Amino acid sequence: MITEDQLEKLCLGWFQSIGYDYICGYDIAPDGTSPERSDYRQSILSTRLLDCLVRINPHIPVSTLEQVALQVATPETPILIKNNKAFHQMLLEGVKVDFKDENGEEKHDYARLIDFDNINNNQFLVVNQFTLIGSKGNRRPDVLVFINGLPVSLLELKNPAGSKADIWSAYQQIQTYKEQIPDFFTFNEALVVSDGLNARVGSLTANKERFMAWRTVNNEHDRPLFEYALETLVKGFFKPELFLDYIRHFILFEQAGDVTIKKIAGYHQFHAVREAVKATVIASQDEAGITEPRANYVNKVVPGSGKAGVVWHTQGSGKSISMVCYAGKLLAQPEMNNPTIVVVTDRNDLDGQLFDTFGMVAETLKQTPVQAEDRDDLREILSSRQSGGIVFTTVQKFALRKNEDGADETAHPVLSERKNIVVVSDEAHRSQYGDKAKFNAKTGKYTFGYSKHMRDALPAASFIGFTGTPIDSADKDTRAVFGNYISIYDIQDAVDDGATVPIYYESRLAKLNINEAEMEALNDEIDEVIEDEEDTATRESTKSKWAALEKLVGSEPRVAQVGNDLVEHFESRIETMPGKAMAVCMSREICVDLYNAIVAIKPDWHDPDPMKGAIKVVMTGAASDKAKLQPHIYNKETKKLFEKRFKDVNDPLQVVIVRDMWLTGFDAPNCHTMYIDKPMKGHNLMQAIARVNRVFKDKPGGLVVDYIGIANELKQALKTYTCSNGKGKPTHDTHEAYAILLEKIDVVRSMYSSPSANGTGFDYSGYEHNALQLLPGAMNHILGLKGQNGELDGKKRFLDIMAAISKAYTLCGTMDEVEPYKKEIAFLGAVKNAISKFTTIDKRRTDEEKNSALKQIIDNAIIADGVDDIFNLVGLDKPNIGLLSPEFMEDVANLKEKNLAVDLLERLLRDEVKARMKTDVVSEKKYSDRIQETLRKYHNRAIETAQVIEELIKMAKEMAEDEELAANSGLDTDEIAFYRALIQNESAVRELGDNNLRALAKHVTTQLRKSTTVDWQVRDSVRAKLRNLVRRALRKWKYPPDKADEAIDLCLKQAEALSQHWSSGS
Repeated sequence: MITEDQLEKLCLGWFQSIGYDYICGYDIAPDGTSPERSDYRQSILSTRLLDCLVRINPHIPVSTLEQVALQVATPETPILIKNNKAFHQMLLEGVKVDFKDENGEEKHDYARLIDFDNINNNQFLVVNQFTLIGSKGNRRPDVLVFINGLPVSLLELKNPAGSKADIWSAYQQIQTYKEQIPDFFTFNEALVVSDGLNARVGSLTANKERFMAWRTVNNEHDRPLFEYALETLVKGFFKPELFLDYIRHFILFEQAGDVTIKKIAGYHQFHAVREAVKATVIASQDEAGITEPRANYVNKVVPGSGKAGVVWHTQGSGKSISMVCYAGKLLAQPEMNNPTIVVVTDRNDLDGQLFDTFGMVAETLKQTPVQAEDRDDLREILSSRQSGGIVFTTVQKFALRKNEDGADETAHPVLSERKNIVVVSDEAHRSQYGDKAKFNAKTGKYTFGYSKHMRDALPAASFIGFTGTPIDSADKDTRAVFGNYISIYDIQDAVDDGATVPIYYESRLAKLNINEAEMEALNDEIDEVIEDEEDTATRESTKSKWAALEKLVGSEPRVAQVGNDLVEHFESRIETMPGKAMAVCMSREICVDLYNAIVAIKPDWHDPDPMKGAIKVVMTGAASDKAKLQPHIYNKETKKLFEKRFKDVNDPLQVVIVRDMWLTGFDAPNCHTMYIDKPMKGHNLMQAIARVNRVFKDKPGGLVVDYIGIANELKQALKTYTCSNGKGKPTHDTHEAYAILLEKIDVVRSMYSSPSANGTGFDYSGYEHNALQLLPGAMNHILGLKGQNGELDGKKRFLDIMAAISKAYTLCGTMDEVEPYKKEIAFLGAVKNAISKFTTIDKRRTDEEKNSALKQIIDNAIIADGVDDIFNLVGLDKPNIGLLSPEFMEDVANLKEKNLAVDLLERLLRDEVKARMKTDVVSEKKYSDRIQETLRKYHNRAIETAQVIEELIKMAKEMAEDEELAANSGLDTDEIAFYRALIQNESAVRELGDNNLRALAKHVTTQLRKSTTVDWQVRDSVRAKLRNLVRRALRKWKYPPDKADEAIDLCLKQAEALSQHWSSGS
């Protein structure tokens, strides 16, 4: 395995292979060999920036460009994200300038910071070892990417072989940088964290879940199998022409109230939009207008056909961001001649959601979207607009109306014959049906669907579809309108990339004593009531079937039963994982009945105040609705408030009941359970269940609970899916997770039946009644287990298996079959917690635990207070760190759980070393090495448990003696550290005596404290100067020359340990 330094070198090499220049940060530092910065606070390379400004803007005077460079370097506000947004606008639009040309004429223009049209006019540079001074000392990010002297990206790397640090510790480090050197991030466009094998890219405001893998280089199909994921990311994300396109079209700032969120596209969105734009340009132009070669998988698009294809990106993978980026990039294409984009959905709430999303990024799009109010408004907007603009409408607004003479229109009038109109359809399946003619026997006339009317209204427009589910192979209509797929990102891709989580399915029909087969047969016959179905006869027959089923489903005893089961199930679910739930009912009336059934069981969940309460109904309604529905009918603002409350992890609103609102286009990542009590099928079903597949902390999966019998529909959806070459399953049965749970419980049981260090197994079968008494012995057994090579590895194996049990239990814990195992899992969870809390474990694990969304599975009936104090359990007084008394040590030595005693002592000593000696190199090394060596012998079984305990207790005593000696020496803590470095040489102690060595320690401390500068540790010239300084001091005090070099090295190491502490002024 390679080291972090080697990874950094490889990374710099990959950058150079794609056309970047490289320079070392030390060389261009303020006191480097070729300085390019005036001080260590400066992050822009001003000379490079000015040179590039002059090259890109030759018509603007240099004096004006100098002002531009100064303006760019000076943040406008104290708020980082505001400065970052302002800088991004400057990158895209340039900086506004006023100047006089050579004729003395006043000119107004924009000075461009980047030349997006001519890549070679820009300078791409990669730099390492670039030190910055911030509020709390100096920081040195690993690799920085500069374009034209501006630091637009940062890569933080970790050692691929290191067990202590991974990409998430790199993420944590970046959060620290943001606090300590915020001005540097004003210019940031993307952040990268990597340990070589894993690499992720995220925005300035992204949380961990939003850092994404980058798996492609030149296009969607170009996925090289490099050894290091970082190589793919460097070559696929930072390649100059791709990176400039990314900066220009794939970075968005979303304004949600006072909060600004920076969103950046994933690789699937980036390549899909690039292809979609190419396809649209081809589809909207005559053959003669095409000049550049077409991309390899848009080469079937027929010029002028108006069919720009379909982008299938599975639900939850960011379709609305793709649509926004597509609109922005398409509007910028010169060949499109300022196109008009018409975004079409088939539901008012979807139309509103998408309109809001586009509205939030109106600045980026440089267009303010408009929303058609009704049919007449839509006709007016489209017929009067000559170019540009983004128009939102539902497909129903393309309906026919009466002529001026009162007769029905037979066809939709042409609104515009422009070729540069592009219709973007969200969820192409539904809104594009209806091209075929239907014959009405009563009137003797043919009628057509909305899609035909839309094409009549815009005969020369091009059509592109964005969808979250595949198009059924039997669905010829959609293909006839759009053409075929231009990009696919399926469930498997999304789960692999961590863009979504898998969905699990649990049938609860049996709970309701319903004949499952009958219910599913009824379901199959019934189509969902389509509100916009134009054929009245079809709609009425569907409605009557629906009404019959609705009576059955909405009967009072059944609703009470569903309510009761839902409460039980949800409470059991949130025991293991906090989160929220949606319940979907057949009608608005059943929604209200279910609400009443639930609050009858849980009165404290109800509250008439929209700002309070744990449960709400979200539905449409009118003043004419019956009295029973009225308390649940709210205005638009209140529904928006419910959205906000539901998305807020800390808000008490836990459950919402809906009929069809929020089932598409609504994102609440913390929603992990959906209860379905409404017949649904096909695309609508897939859309609805995807509400629970959003990534949230370490949520292992979403759960769909079936009360009505949708299993057949899910099978059908899977068939459609696989026929479209989709990888992955739309849903997994919870029995899959249950099987894993049983398998892992078996593994733990076999660990307890295996002989431990004392030669016997451990019986924990009394856990239901004697959990507390069994806990120390259960820990002791695990800590004494040996692996195949004879080493003690029980702790690691046990923690790994418990992580798998915890995850599986979270997914299937609500099943009846799991009930008999709950207390056993709770007990094992308590053992795991105690081991994690009171013994030394891998740092990476503790970070994972800290960021975990999974609650610990501790059944209160077993262990009321969890395991707050293992010391009490084994009969010890809890020690005070920094004061390990001899009495306490003796008690530990006498514990009957010897393996547990070793781990407790190790943890206490390591904490002690950390607390006391972080700036004392000699002591820290001395004790850390000794602990390490003692434990190595123990783990290899070279010494017995009793000897280890003895050794560790001896060490604790020595540490206490050292502490006492230091306190009586008359030296401060820094001086003590240098004193210890100097007394390592026994002949020095003999010849110079203690008083002289103390005076020498004081002198060396003062000299080094005065002379250390930024980056001195890595600068050879400064190190040489400091070595001489220490050498002169040693000579002056006549320090024995035989060990002088060792003493000098130790003093410099000691100075390194203290320099951070000195430079931050603490």
